[in-house]
Amino acid sequence: MTAVFLPKRAAVATLMMLSCCVARAGEPADDAGATPRWSVGGFGTLGVVHSSDDQSDFTANPLTPGNAGHGRDWSHSVDSRAGVQLGLDLDSKWSAVLQLVYESTLRYGYHPVVEWANVQYKLTPDLSLRVGRIALPLFLVGDYRKAGYALPWVRPPVELYGAIPITNSDGVDATYRWQSGDLHHVTQAFYGYADLPLTPTARAQARGIIGLSNTTTSGALTVRASVMASDLSVGLGRELFDGLRQFGAQGRALAQRYQLEDKRAQVGTLGLSYDPGAWFAMGEISRFNSHSSLGDTTSAYVSAGYRYRDFTPYVALSHAHANMATRVDGLDLSGLPAPMAAAGAQLNAGLNQMLMEIPRQRTVGAGVRWDFYANHALKLQVERVTPQQGSAGTFINVQPGFRSGRPITVLSAALDFVF
Repeated sequence: MTAVFLPKRAAVATLMMLSCCVARAGEPADDAGATPRWSVGGFGTLGVVHSSDDQSDFTANPLTPGNAGHGRDWSHSVDSRAGVQLGLDLDSKWSAVLQLVYESTLRYGYHPVVEWANVQYKLTPDLSLRVGRIALPLFLVGDYRKAGYALPWVRPPVELYGAIPITNSDGVDATYRWQSGDLHHVTQAFYGYADLPLTPTARAQARGIIGLSNTTTSGALTVRASVMASDLSVGLGRELFDGLRQFGAQGRALAQRYQLEDKRAQVGTLGLSYDPGAWFAMGEISRFNSHSSLGDTTSAYVSAGYRYRDFTPYVALSHAHANMATRVDGLDLSGLPAPMAAAGAQLNAGLNQMLMEIPRQRTVGAGVRWDFYANHALKLQVERVTPQQGSAGTFINVQPGFRSGRPITVLSAALDFVF
């Protein structure tokens, strides 16, 4: 059976299969006596990953950690997940959707997570409002980044998508569809917050999330630009920063500069995709500034692929760069008594260790996708990932023997499907 893969069509097909709003778009609606219509869909990925470095673990997302490398020779937790979506169309204006994703989490291991849960009201055919838990419209594949079948690769490039691991927010948004000449636009404004558990005692909170996204399509070309800001707090490293404050004004200044507590973080993204059918090319660039030890980074990738029958070979190149110093002098310890100087030296080392965790990394990868059956795809992917300039890149669980600057081979295989 021939099951041709086209990136744009696969994404559209996935969203249609998972969207209650279009589940029965072809059926006429009689609002006066409309009967609620239900729809159920889902997606899944069965994946395994191997990393050649046994002094760290490869992960695609710091909030859904994997353990390929030091933890396990082959890991299933990096990419494997399952999702189910329940949709309800009340009439031609009102609809609701609930999406649950079962995947690896920081606190609970594999655990079901509410990814979407919102109610939509269409004011006009072109203007709609939603309230509830809504996907953040960042990046080209941000709407379906967890539905692997819609992606040409095993996973989105980790340098870019791992830098903004928050995928949804609780709040409201407004979406307006409009046209200028041959250009079709979808403009989305959103506001909300996100609260995520990290450890038994720490959480990540993004308050006052506000943003604007615009997607423009013209034939085979798609362009998405997004900006977002929020007050970001991450409850990690508090002992370090409390210790710095014990050293007077200079310590308080360092804590104020680097502690991630109610910092106004901003992100801007720009992505382009061209998909005429026989081949595709796409790329994105993002700038994220947390005004803290989490970093100020620029990340980007380019990728291209060619379709031949049921097979789509592809290549990708991605990079993450730090726009700030990742090593600082820290506390001035001159003239301090020996015990205080020793304590201060430990605090300086802890601060620099935290700054060294800001990813600086380059990845070169290639793979092939085989659409062997309708709504099913098998992918094989190989990457050479090189953390740079003393950084561990996007690798986690780093051991004392880890060496930055050495290429690490990451092998991935995944079976993706939608239903």
